[in-house]
Amino acid sequence: DKPFSGFKIIVDAGNGAGGFFADKVLKPLGADISGSQFLQPDGNFPNHIPNPENKEAMESICSAVIKNKADFGIIFDTDVDRAGAVDYDGKEINRNTLIALISAILLEEKSGAYIVTDSITSDGLADFIHSRGGIHYRYRRGYKNVINKAIELNKEGKYCPLAIETSGHAALKENYFLDDGAYLIVRLLIKMAELKKQGKKLNDLISDLKMPYEEAEIRLNFLCEDFKSYGQMIIEKLKEYAYINKDFIPAKDNHEGIRVSFAPGSGDGWFLLRLSLHDPILPINIESNVKGGTKIIAQKLYNFLKDFNYLYTNKLQEFIK
Repeated sequence: DKPFSGFKIIVDAGNGAGGFFADKVLKPLGADISGSQFLQPDGNFPNHIPNPENKEAMESICSAVIKNKADFGIIFDTDVDRAGAVDYDGKEINRNTLIALISAILLEEKSGAYIVTDSITSDGLADFIHSRGGIHYRYRRGYKNVINKAIELNKEGKYCPLAIETSGHAALKENYFLDDGAYLIVRLLIKMAELKKQGKKLNDLISDLKMPYEEAEIRLNFLCEDFKSYGQMIIEKLKEYAYINKDFIPAKDNHEGIRVSFAPGSGDGWFLLRLSLHDPILPINIESNVKGGTKIIAQKLYNFLKDFNYLYTNKLQEFIK
């Protein structure tokens, strides 16, 4: 009846709607929730933005875990459809690490499953999912996009238990593919309680997840009104360029924009260039496995983009410098 007895689990709701999770879920199940913060809803959000992707918000819950010597920390967004977590040592379980953790749990239950993610997940995550017997399906950004693709795969007879974005949006088949941050966290907590009986911790499940040495996101603005057509033209021309440039290795499984990998000695990483779903910008995500690799890759990309007159590339120049 008290599966979380002996655990200190703290919640940071960011003054959004998620404060209930501490008092109405964790406490009745035996958890010590002292140290939980910002549980009272307040639409002015006086402490920090309720967003697992926000740097200040994540620093807040990480600090709270360390200060209170907690076993686990939880952070929700405003309406609890997104979540992030913090391990006992104050390290984030967010983005690629969060996806790896829930994937490991689900793939233990059924190997060979498809895991659908958004487009900016790392190569290390793809290798991790494969090592656990899963199939990584890297799809477009937008939580509805990944959810709809997961539903589609299941209809095709390809078992897919999870659709998840690096933003923290996660939807499980067993929960009717609702994007539900609280349900995601419950799945992690159940596993944490099971592992304690074996003398193990949650982070043991992802100890072999390879993380990039460097990562960056650069957002380029357009200098024209018809930015969608102009941006799509840039992407198409970059695809043509990538296939004839010996340094560029275009991804075979790409479903959004263009993703290109680079071998060791040539950046040792990848970039993804795509059109934003909502804004007149061209986001670029870059990861590298070596120090200085992101700048090497950015320079290669800048050499191509600098001649497009209606694309403002100054941010890319600044990053390289």
